Amino acid sequence: MRFSNLWIAFTVAVINTMSSNYHTHSTYCDGKDPLRAFVTAAETLHMEQLGFSSHAPVPFENDFGIAQEKIPQYCAEIDQLQKSTNVQLLKSLECDYIPRMSTPFEEFKTKYHLDYIIGGVHLVRPENDDRLWFIDGSKREIYDDGLANLFGGDIKKAVTTFWEQTFEMIETQRMDVVAHLDKIKMHNQHRFFQEDEPWYVALAEKAVHLVHEHDVVMEINTRGLYKKRCDAFYPSTELLKLAHKLDIPVIISTDAHKADELDLYRTEAIEELHRCGFLNLVHFDVEKGKFC
Repeated sequence: MRFSNLWIAFTVAVINTMSSNYHTHSTYCDGKDPLRAFVTAAETLHMEQLGFSSHAPVPFENDFGIAQEKIPQYCAEIDQLQKSTNVQLLKSLECDYIPRMSTPFEEFKTKYHLDYIIGGVHLVRPENDDRLWFIDGSKREIYDDGLANLFGGDIKKAVTTFWEQTFEMIETQRMDVVAHLDKIKMHNQHRFFQEDEPWYVALAEKAVHLVHEHDVVMEINTRGLYKKRCDAFYPSTELLKLAHKLDIPVIISTDAHKADELDLYRTEAIEELHRCGFLNLVHFDVEKGKFC
């Protein structure tokens, strides 16, 4: 046990990292705490940077995204909070990519003068169908029902559609960070497909190569682990090793929906990144307006 503790201390020390969290959801969207509570928690944790990333509006009624008319208030409150804290606060949105439906990410960034954009796929749109497969959330039965009703139970077709939508997002949208790249595995829980199947590996690895080609930051997302919905980080160890080989920049995100989630599994994520070969995390440089 003594040597195990020394190893943990070593891995944390080896990685050069700014204490930060860039993926945070408040009561402006589906988060449970107000902005101020997150700032207080960040101060307690001695964080240097805190990025707020409400779910962006989508063109249908929902209970997870920020209302379009609330975005100016959201940005103004972040600016106001900045005046009373030493934590550097950043403004962002986590934008859903839905083919032929979602707003181009760059429009949000330009209109609201955001620092960065996180892009992600939570809702999968089948070809020639307006219905959406919700792959996120706390209810596994929603995932299962969508698989059955929208894809006839064909898991390979369904998962391929997720990855192809992810490819299209990376290739067509201007974003700074890609969120939870392999989120499709969360509710699968090793039931319908295995992540070492050749067809799945090919799709997942193509996504990582596209992240590299389009100069996007990859997050290692801890939420699945601390919510006990997944037994691994997003993305998987194998994909992180490929990301390291391709020299893709990474950040650690807790995808916090409550203030007390701001730092959950951060140490474990640092250990995982070290095992995969990473020695540095990137941070947001305000003067340059990008992660570096």
